[in-house]
Amino acid sequence: MADKPEKVVNPLIKQVLELGPTIVFFLIYLKIKDETYTFGGTQYSGFIVATIVFVPILLAAMAALWHLSGRLSRMQIFTAVIVVFFGGLTAWFNDERFFKMKTTIVYGVFALLLGIGLLQRKSYLAFVMGELIPMEHEGWMILTRRLCLGFTLLAVANEIVWRTMSTDLWVKIETFGFPLALFAFLWWQITSLQKYMINADET
Repeated sequence: MADKPEKVVNPLIKQVLELGPTIVFFLIYLKIKDETYTFGGTQYSGFIVATIVFVPILLAAMAALWHLSGRLSRMQIFTAVIVVFFGGLTAWFNDERFFKMKTTIVYGVFALLLGIGLLQRKSYLAFVMGELIPMEHEGWMILTRRLCLGFTLLAVANEIVWRTMSTDLWVKIETFGFPLALFAFLWWQITSLQKYMINADET
């Protein structure tokens, strides 16, 4: 799936498919967070039910994105696998901690992969995003080091949040706080690395 040529997709539709499932999870959680549901003689909290519902919604959105664009990125596929795996564990063991840990795993693996590339004096970011952001090798290495640190900090932050704060607060930070922090960090880095851009004016 990751190697098919990408078709042109309406940017708005693409954003809805990429961000929509998380927003839907948040809205479902807000509606049923104080409820308790019984399935097969086992009681499940609203959070766990929202998690169970989130998994097929995410898979459906990714299937639609693949159908429209002809491809899925390795990052999207990895994230989906982690969500399905930890969502399944959450439902099977009736324990919300598994779903909360998946965010740490995702950010941690991204940091690890970037770190491995740095040890090899390579930028895996350039391999993934080089066509989107033409930039000199030195710029990619700087961005990779900073993003490796950024993902590490997000992984640590998630552990602190879910272990010390309420589920309600974690859901809000997971849905809005971490993505906005990552977006702001990336925007800041791209802006600060303009001098390494190739044909920066045209880009």
